[in-house]
Amino acid sequence: MEAKDKIIVALDVNSLDKVRPLVIMLAPYIGCFKIGLELLTAVGAPQAVNYVQALGGQVFFDGKFDDTPHTIGRAAKAVSAMGVKMFDVHASAEIEAMKAAVANKGNSLVLAVTVLTSIDENNTTLIDGGKDGIRIRVMQMAYAAKSAGCDAIICSPQELELLNRHQEFDGLFRVTPGIRPQWAPANDQKRFMTPAEAVSAGATYLVIGRPITDPPEEIGTPVEAVKMIIEEITAVL
Repeated sequence: MEAKDKIIVALDVNSLDKVRPLVIMLAPYIGCFKIGLELLTAVGAPQAVNYVQALGGQVFFDGKFDDTPHTIGRAAKAVSAMGVKMFDVHASAEIEAMKAAVANKGNSLVLAVTVLTSIDENNTTLIDGGKDGIRIRVMQMAYAAKSAGCDAIICSPQELELLNRHQEFDGLFRVTPGIRPQWAPANDQKRFMTPAEAVSAGATYLVIGRPITDPPEEIGTPVEAVKMIIEEITAVL
């Protein structure tokens, strides 16, 4: 896999007018675009997916399905019919729900969401045991995702090294949000790494939003930002 194919750009916008220039600029330089809840809610799922695809982009449908197995299975069938490259389901929905997603995935990849990168070890109201609790929870969810037949898990880059120690996770792709180049602000991410650090730790795909779509002024345009990230990744491949 080339460096550019590892990059998933998050289209965290609320209109197709804002989507268009980003996809036209970036499609030649990256592997996929993530469409999340903001855009899906603002314009509707089929419209958003079809629009990005018509402009030459592949789609990661970030709907974070979390419901009964029956409902998730039907949602998976509907989204895979749109021709998306990948979609996700919360691992907290448990094994049977993930199995239903896998059974209806068509040609899409199924990604299991573990612990969001906006949660850190200080948030003990959600994760008991601090950092160790987060790692244990991610491991539990990874086991469940593997057992359900999911293609990948979504986790913070800080859990990658731990996952690499367990051969039972071989073949399970790692999709990592929480990616921030050294020149970009952390924003709301609590558990993050640079692109080079994450790839070196075993990340298969990197989800990157604002550092590319709204880079610091001194970096330049989104294209210039993504080229810098490609160079950074290439150096460690």
